[in-house]
Amino acid sequence: MLTGIAPILLVKDIPTAVAYWQDKVGFTAQTYGEPPHFAIIQRDGIRLMLARTQGSFTPNWRVQGATSDAYVWVKGIDDLYAELQASGASIDFTLYDTPWGTREFGIQDIDDHDISFGEVIS
Repeated sequence: MLTGIAPILLVKDIPTAVAYWQDKVGFTAQTYGEPPHFAIIQRDGIRLMLARTQGSFTPNWRVQGATSDAYVWVKGIDDLYAELQASGASIDFTLYDTPWGTREFGIQDIDDHDISFGEVIS
């Protein structure tokens, strides 16, 4: 039985990345190490992991256009979109209805990762 998944995003600085996810996206965080080198962030049972890297990394959308580093299924996407706009999250692509029956939007974190949010509408 599978019970969840937590994509791991490489970041340049854990405290800075955590602050963005908390202040702009509404996640809570648990950090590990001193100084912090890893974090698990969560909201509504959804988890992402952040791992500090000293090296370079390339977000998915830079390798293959129109892709995200993580896709999060939601209920109440219009409310979430309004919340993240109001909090100052960097909206990567605005809310729209797709031909495949979802309503989606995306944000971009401070490390250039694209995170998409979608809700089934049909």
